[in-house]
Amino acid sequence: MSNNIFTFGDTFWLQTSGTAMGTPAACSYTMISYGHHENSSILPLFKDQLLYYKRYIDDIFCIWLPPKRNSSTTWNNFKRELNNWGALEWIIEEPSHSTTFLDLNICIQNSKIHTSTYQKDMNLYLYIPPHSSHPPSCFKGLISGELRRYYTQNNAEDFETILLKFINRLLDRGHSLEALQPLLMQAAANIDSKSNLPPLTDNPSTLYVHWTYHPQGIQRHDLRRIYNDTLNEHLPFEKMQVAVARPKNLRDILTKAKLDLPHGLNVQHLIQRYSQTESG
Repeated sequence: MSNNIFTFGDTFWLQTSGTAMGTPAACSYTMISYGHHENSSILPLFKDQLLYYKRYIDDIFCIWLPPKRNSSTTWNNFKRELNNWGALEWIIEEPSHSTTFLDLNICIQNSKIHTSTYQKDMNLYLYIPPHSSHPPSCFKGLISGELRRYYTQNNAEDFETILLKFINRLLDRGHSLEALQPLLMQAAANIDSKSNLPPLTDNPSTLYVHWTYHPQGIQRHDLRRIYNDTLNEHLPFEKMQVAVARPKNLRDILTKAKLDLPHGLNVQHLIQRYSQTESG
């Protein structure tokens, strides 16, 4: 990971410290390397104080049991050991009976853990607008996923409150209540029947067709009809499933994920040039 090359305007740069944001391997090797520090140092040293310890990339949530003696010293040693790795430092909250972790408010009341959904004040809620070229399944999945998250994170009163906010935010994005109602009802039915669904398993007798969606192009029902009329009886599959992907958007076009070098140059030439400059 010492050859991260990126562009700025018409210039090329070699990153000499840290890892470029968005590098696919960054999270993997960071979690592995810090996980080794946790397993070899943090957890063995403070196993009596850590009733619960979980980390998601760079967010840690733990339940801390202070010792009867030297409580403050032990806590400071724990914070010091967390930061005894790498160049960055953790921002650590002091122990309390309430906190916010990722999208969850967590608090202890009457010896019980209560949760509710946390949403940032500056969140713009830029949900998919009604005239987007996203496949309809994307919007359907958004509603289903959000309702399930709200349902599992909140009590009945908080769920009703945040559900009304969610619906109003969708209306602000241009959706109509008539179009939302059947999707909301279907999502609610899925939540009620989730426990009765069989576990998901790979089915080798299913033919999967990957198709890029276009609002004015061939739709799923057209593909199924063509398949049934032409190929169904000639292939050894019990059914055909269409996996629809969204088309490219402006971000895909404007944001480079691939390095395009000038004609006659390659990455190896740039590394050799940099090495010669450093050695000179």
